[in-house]
Amino acid sequence: MSVPVMIMRGGTSKGAYFLASDLPSATGERDDLLLRIMGSPDPRQIDGIGGAHPLTSKVAVINRSATPDADVDYLFLQVQVDHPRVSAEQPCGNILAGVGPFAVERGLVSASGDTARVRVRMLNTGALATVHVPVRDGRPVYAGGTAISGVPGTAARLLVEFRDTAGSVTGSLLPTGTLVDDLGGVPATLIDNGMPVVVVSAKDLGVTGYETPAQLEADSTLRRRVEELRLTAGAVMGLGDVTASTVPKMCLISPPTRGGSLSTRMFIPHRVHTQIGVLAAVTVGTAAAMTDPALGGEIRIEHPTGFTDVVIDLDAGTSAVVSTARLLLEGRVHPREGAVHG
Repeated sequence: MSVPVMIMRGGTSKGAYFLASDLPSATGERDDLLLRIMGSPDPRQIDGIGGAHPLTSKVAVINRSATPDADVDYLFLQVQVDHPRVSAEQPCGNILAGVGPFAVERGLVSASGDTARVRVRMLNTGALATVHVPVRDGRPVYAGGTAISGVPGTAARLLVEFRDTAGSVTGSLLPTGTLVDDLGGVPATLIDNGMPVVVVSAKDLGVTGYETPAQLEADSTLRRRVEELRLTAGAVMGLGDVTASTVPKMCLISPPTRGGSLSTRMFIPHRVHTQIGVLAAVTVGTAAAMTDPALGGEIRIEHPTGFTDVVIDLDAGTSAVVSTARLLLEGRVHPREGAVHG
């Protein structure tokens, strides 16, 4: 048995992209197959095509949409590296960047002119996005001069535009109805524009916000305080007891130091991200624009290893992230046989 697959880099992640029709329709059978394709559970994923890291053990399942407001439906699946688990709990904005080129490559969307607008329904949340794909002669263009942090070299600029992401998990852009809430004496913005995030000033937690992820993770007092605030925020955001949940994320902000709009450190929620997730960046950028309207338009969010550019239009209710993607391999994958064991 073999399965058609495209391996693509989307943003700062890498994943296996499949047509839904090439995978089993039953969730259990599909997940079992994907575990065997990716080589999980195994910390090296030596017997599969996974890259032995959460950022390279991702899957996109795509099909032509039956709804008039989308061209394709996209389901994101996180395949755990060392556990026999496939999760559809939340979307991935990085892998989303590759969905546009994939749809053009597979003929799900016809392309003319110099840009293909691929309308994507993210099945994990029901939200809509449009991936603006540069094309030439009906095929995606991958070479270009746009650099994004975390990816060597440059590639063609993709714009991933989000619509109707407000309240994707909590039901409201500002779940509490206010821009700034008091979390036990700490001012915070509780916001959900694709990803529930709690935005707090680093100085209010006794740090500069310029520490490395390792330094922040080594500060046990800070980590306990951040988790206390997260649990409180989760309750008031209507998420209930979030002890075992990955949301909300916690974002510590501080003034920029490298020409950007603001500097960030993201707890996701217990480790500190070396960058910032796409939907988290959109949400933090929206919070920044709402707090300081002068920041509207293109906002550069600094993070520990570089920057992420987002485009926020509060009046139009749209937000976008600047990204790139590249087709790495097209072929057929041969999954290992036998049952998956934990």
